[in-house]
Amino acid sequence: MARKYEGRAVGIDLGTTYSCVAVWQEQHCRVEIIHNDQGNRTTPSFVAFNQNQRLIGDAAKNQAAANPENTVFDAKRLIGRKFSDPIVQDDILLWPFKVIAGVDDRPMIMVKYKGQEKQLYAEEVSSMVLTKMREIAESYLESNVKNAVVTVPAYFNDSQRKATIDAGAIAGLNVMRVMNEPTAAAVAYGLDKRTNFDGERNIFVFDLGGGTFDVSLLTIKGNVFNVKATAGNTHLGGEDFDNRMVNYFIQEFNRKNKVDINGNPRALRRLRSACERAKRSLSFLVVATIEVDSLFQGIDFSSSINRAKFEEMNMDLFDECMKIVESCVMDAKMDKSKIDDVVLVGGSSRIPKVQQLLQDFFNGKELCKSINPDEAVAYGAAVQAAMLSEDIKNVPNLEPQNNSQLVLHNVPQLVLQDVTPLSLGISALGDIMSVVIPKNTCIPVNKTTSCVTSQDNQTIALIKVYEGERTRASDNNLLGSFILSGIPPAPRGSPFSVVCFDINENGILTVSAKNNASGTSNKITITNHKERLSSEEIKKLIQEAENYHIEDKKFLRKANALNALDEYIYKMRNALKKEDIDTMLSSEEIEKIRSTIVVTTYLVDKNNHVVEIDDLEDLLKELKTSMEHIIAKTI
Repeated sequence: MARKYEGRAVGIDLGTTYSCVAVWQEQHCRVEIIHNDQGNRTTPSFVAFNQNQRLIGDAAKNQAAANPENTVFDAKRLIGRKFSDPIVQDDILLWPFKVIAGVDDRPMIMVKYKGQEKQLYAEEVSSMVLTKMREIAESYLESNVKNAVVTVPAYFNDSQRKATIDAGAIAGLNVMRVMNEPTAAAVAYGLDKRTNFDGERNIFVFDLGGGTFDVSLLTIKGNVFNVKATAGNTHLGGEDFDNRMVNYFIQEFNRKNKVDINGNPRALRRLRSACERAKRSLSFLVVATIEVDSLFQGIDFSSSINRAKFEEMNMDLFDECMKIVESCVMDAKMDKSKIDDVVLVGGSSRIPKVQQLLQDFFNGKELCKSINPDEAVAYGAAVQAAMLSEDIKNVPNLEPQNNSQLVLHNVPQLVLQDVTPLSLGISALGDIMSVVIPKNTCIPVNKTTSCVTSQDNQTIALIKVYEGERTRASDNNLLGSFILSGIPPAPRGSPFSVVCFDINENGILTVSAKNNASGTSNKITITNHKERLSSEEIKKLIQEAENYHIEDKKFLRKANALNALDEYIYKMRNALKKEDIDTMLSSEEIEKIRSTIVVTTYLVDKNNHVVEIDDLEDLLKELKTSMEHIIAKTI
């Protein structure tokens, strides 16, 4: 029976550029997308550091141009990857913040915080964004939130999925499930349109976000959502389109002004922000204008770009999207004419050329734009969270159908059946990839295969576990390995063990092997320790996250005290401006107000960085005690 979790649970779309959080509202029997403290329903996945504090979300993005070296974004593109990965090396050239190689070739982000240099894991940065999303939810629900379903790209590999779970743990969240983004979007679409469905319906989800691209083909029949195939690219999205435009305008600026702005992070950040706005404008305008005052060395920059030029510079990326679409349909062994609905998800799916190419591929079929592409993934995650949370009374009433199904009774009723995005297997004789679980197999799943000895009288065997689609095992991604000993001596090619692959609902793999003759066995839950954080590191980062939270609270407390003092200075100055102040107060009282204003203003404007919070709060209390009766005379 599926485990039920105590307490409120939310769905979080942890995006490359923007994140979103949602919750199932049982009293209204619907999902609520939760707005942040700025009133926005999506929050930038940005984290910034300065001399005084750490900023997350809108506040971090808003100051990015002034503090580019210490404003971190795109952490999702680093998560679960190695520093030497060519993709990471290409990205480093585009980021204003510094990334170096850490232990075991893991990328480390370098920032300056409170005058000190600090190294951060990508998981740690993602955890800060997740912490922000948790706080947004807690503020809305007025209660603690510990449980969450977090979405990941369908094509995230094993290490990337586990790294996302680690990020949740650092943020103080119990990640009940990692859910594929296209599946979550399909749930959102399916719930919205179920009343229109008659019998079986094939849904193709096209999810083009800020940094990742996923497609999934699902069949919806009654309350069953069955994923037939999935494909994608974990490094393709709106950020890449922005990069092309930025490079185009850098060349134009350099050509016109005979200066090179490539080495100026602030100029590049401001140009990137202008390019992002222009890209959005080109979704509904034919021509977009770029205007940046004093971009570099006091030189103003003004230019324009038309939709045709934008499409030309990104056509190879658009074509890559279509190849992935075709691959997914082929993997599902379904004729594209049998697909009933093509659903657009992700902000970059608004690009007209992308929509045109997709519509042409599906022979002119009208694309479904009825769901909000920025919120659909969080919506579906919130439904899954409701299914797993025992706090929900009206909706989930979860009952097991079998190991691979979750049923949601009343409203809505759902069975979610997802698939593994990559083939899983072991290295066989001759470095051949022996596939045990083919890609697009429904999960959870349990499959076995037999192993044979590679040499005469072999007594031990090294079992290597891989994921990928290459024929040669070593060309695929090595997930882990373990040794099985106690094998009775036998001629080469003799069966010696049965290897069992077990994938749970989160896509986490456990591999076990047993020799029936000797009774020896061994197993491994794939943890990728070389690429993942150890339990000790996670504990350390959880503590650091708590310390950040404490520091943020201290900063807020100090800021509130300074604001209160500033307000009191304003109040005293207004009292002195009264026309008949001489008749209201004695000369001693007037002088006392003036001297108090001077002393307090000095502390607030000049020395607030060295004055302790308690001293500021004590000063405010003292001011109110000593001055309130004087100020009252002027009212």
